[in-house]
Amino acid sequence: MANIQFNYLYRDAGNYKIYASVIFANPGNISLTELSALIQSKLIDQIWFYAGDWRLPDLRSETFNDDIDPAWHEFENIEYIEEAANATINLPDFTGRIKNTNWIY
Repeated sequence: MANIQFNYLYRDAGNYKIYASVIFANPGNISLTELSALIQSKLIDQIWFYAGDWRLPDLRSETFNDDIDPAWHEFENIEYIEEAANATINLPDFTGRIKNTNWIY
């Protein structure tokens, strides 16, 4: 059974980017199609999310300036991967956090 890698990035106001990924164990064998549809349904303008709300590592640098830099992160994609899980939460908790997302803008 393949694990799932969630790929995302942070882009500051100067367009500098920091990339990261988190690998979730996938014991329930959730499909990428199902998970992608869930993620897409909760993204802000189909691309952004708040990493802390989904318990993902915050990629903002120490020089973050809340006057000009955005607080959100960008979703890139998800993929199956054979590497070991490294997420601090499990996949059901992660999907639960996504389902409970209600960002209204």
